[in-house]
Amino acid sequence: VLLFCLLPHALDKMAAQTEKGIPLSSLCPKFLHTNSTSHTWPFSAIAELIDNAYDPDVNAQQLWIDKTLIRDKECLIFMDNGNGMNWDKMHKMLSFGFSDKQTINGHVPVGLYGNGFKSGSMRLGKDAIVFTKNGTTMCVGLLSQSYLENIKAKQIVLPIITYCQKSHILFKYKCNLYTEKNVKLLPYVCLG
Repeated sequence: VLLFCLLPHALDKMAAQTEKGIPLSSLCPKFLHTNSTSHTWPFSAIAELIDNAYDPDVNAQQLWIDKTLIRDKECLIFMDNGNGMNWDKMHKMLSFGFSDKQTINGHVPVGLYGNGFKSGSMRLGKDAIVFTKNGTTMCVGLLSQSYLENIKAKQIVLPIITYCQKSHILFKYKCNLYTEKNVKLLPYVCLG
């Protein structure tokens, strides 16, 4: 079974609320493009993505950038040999305005506001798929304007799946409900 972390269908009609009924702020999917315009040229967006590999908690020693064709579309690949992320770190990285970066052994992080990945990746393309491995856990996260347009989302949703190599099980943490309709719009993964 493949589960994606999506907001409940009912939230399409109203803003999410705290348990005391106070409305929470939400972001319209169009914000992904608006936010990306902070980069006036592609090289500043690329610099944002490179900066992420430099952060002290990532601890990457090498970074590779490549261009490839996938289904006749040009794609940029940014890959590093850093520490990787678990579900919680992936969710925080894909979310807006969250940063828990800290100086480690005098190594000061580059970004502090939790916006660089989103603004940089969305300046370079409409869709970003993040593959990461941390120990025996692998995560895949999606930040996609195309997906949000296809499901006619009223808020930004972040599908994230996690796979445990030891147990060979796909699982989710802290995910909200999903609908079959939304899952069918995403490419599926066969594990065997």
